[in-house]
Amino acid sequence: MSGQSITDRIAAAQHSMTGSAISKAVCKATTHEVSGPKKKHLDYLIHCTNEMNVNIPQLADTLFERTANSSWVVVFKALITTHHLMMYGNERFIQYLASRNTLFNLNNFLDKGALQGYDMSTFIRRYSRYLNEKAMSYRLVAVDFTKMKRGIDGVMRTMNTEKLIKTLPIIQNQLDALLDFQANPNELTNGVINSAFMLLFKDSIRLFAAYNEGVINLLEKYFDMKKNQCKDALDIYKKFLYRMTKLSEFLKVAEQVGIDQGDIPDLSQAPSSLLEALEQHLASLEGKKTKELNADTRASTLSSAVSSLSSTGMSFSRMDEKEKQQALEEEQARLGVTDFPEIVLEVLGVSSVATATGSSPTNLNGLKCVNWCAAISTCVFP
Repeated sequence: MSGQSITDRIAAAQHSMTGSAISKAVCKATTHEVSGPKKKHLDYLIHCTNEMNVNIPQLADTLFERTANSSWVVVFKALITTHHLMMYGNERFIQYLASRNTLFNLNNFLDKGALQGYDMSTFIRRYSRYLNEKAMSYRLVAVDFTKMKRGIDGVMRTMNTEKLIKTLPIIQNQLDALLDFQANPNELTNGVINSAFMLLFKDSIRLFAAYNEGVINLLEKYFDMKKNQCKDALDIYKKFLYRMTKLSEFLKVAEQVGIDQGDIPDLSQAPSSLLEALEQHLASLEGKKTKELNADTRASTLSSAVSSLSSTGMSFSRMDEKEKQQALEEEQARLGVTDFPEIVLEVLGVSSVATATGSSPTNLNGLKCVNWCAAISTCVFP
C-alpha cells in the first residue's frame, strides 16, 4: 500500500470544505500510507498547540476519532501523532490529556484484514497503554518526567524523602509500560512502527535519566531514613536494578536496528556491595543480628555507587546536548544562516562550545533502511 487512499483524499477534501485546518492536518498525518506521519503535518499541529485560539480538546478529540478506524496504519499513526504532540507540543496538550478520565481504549484492537494487521495490532495495544500511562504520570505529579530539570539542582535530586518515595514508583510504572512495547529488530519492518519506536527510544532515555537522578538522591538519603522509609527505598532500589537490565535490552534493540551507537547512553551499574550495605542497614534497624559495615566503608561504597550512577547521568546529558545541537543546525539550514548570536544559543540551551567545535547532529548513516531515515525525520525537534 503506498500513497494516500481514496478515503484519505475524500476526508481531506471534506475538512477543506468545512474550513477545519486542524482536522485536515490530523487526517493528512494519519493516512493509510505505510510510513510515519509527515514532518510538515506534525509541525503544523505543534504550532496549533501554541496558538491560544486553538481548541485543544477539539484537537485531541480529532486524534481520538482516528483511533476508532479499523486500519492498523491509521490507528498507529494517530497514536504516533499524539505522542509527538505530548513530547514537543505546548504543555497544555498533555495537561488536557491528563485531565480526561479515559484516553485510548485499544486493549482489544485487532486489524484482521490488512497485511501485517495481526502483528501491528499487538504493538498498537502496547503503545496505547504506554501513552495512557504517560498521561497518568502527568496527572499524578503535574510534570512530564521526560522534560523536568535535571542535574545536581534538578527536581529529582532536590526532592525530599517522603515525596521521593511516592514519586519513584510512578516513574517505574511509566518505564514498565514503555519497555513492554517489546519489539524485536525483525519486527521493526515498516516506517510506521519505526516512527513509534524512535519516540519510545527518546522517551526511554529521558525517563530513565529522571529515574536515575531520583535513585541517586534516594541513596544519598538512605542511611538517614526511618525504618519504614528504608524498607520502601530498598524495594525501589532493587526494582531500579531490574529495570536497568530491561532498559539495556531495549537499547540493544535500538543499536541492532541501526541507531548510531553514539546516540545510545552507557548504563553504569553501582557496585553489588552497595545492595549488601543497604540490606545490612535495614536489618540493623529491624533489630536483626547482622554485621553492618563501619561508617568509613559504608561511605566509600555509597560514594562509588553515586559516582557510577552520575556517570550514567552525564551520558544522558551528552545526548540531550547533541539533540539540541541537531535542532539548532536544522533551524540554521531552514533560515539560511551559518551562525546564531550567543544570546540565541543561550535561549536554546545549546553550548557555544559545541557549536564552535562543529559537533555533528545525529548520524543517520548507520541506519539500515530508508524506513529509519523517514522515522527519524519525523521525530526531531520541530
